[in-house]
Amino acid sequence: MKTTLNREQFKDQMQSIRPDNFSREGLGELFFYFEEMGEENEMEFDPIAICCNFSQCSLDEFLDSFDVEVEDSDITKSDEAKRDAIAQYIDYNGFWYSFVEDGKEIIFENF
Repeated sequence: MKTTLNREQFKDQMQSIRPDNFSREGLGELFFYFEEMGEENEMEFDPIAICCNFSQCSLDEFLDSFDVEVEDSDITKSDEAKRDAIAQYIDYNGFWYSFVEDGKEIIFENF
């Protein structure tokens, strides 16, 4: 038996099973990523595997966790400079990501 989840069902199911891992906006971006992979890459809905393969955190948490340097003359380091440094770091490593929550957080494929 097979069930196809739409975007809202996916977000609802993920939040009911793993409520603290992703924001609703982050889950929407993640669903879009899965859709972009195409129907030929059909996958089983496995919330635990999704939580193991993807993460969401603040820009500062990402910078601290991966020791990414931000080049910015502003002492407070702007969110734009943080996003640029993170995007450059992830693009170099070739993994998927999306900025969410008005660009203050990032959802990304773990690497």
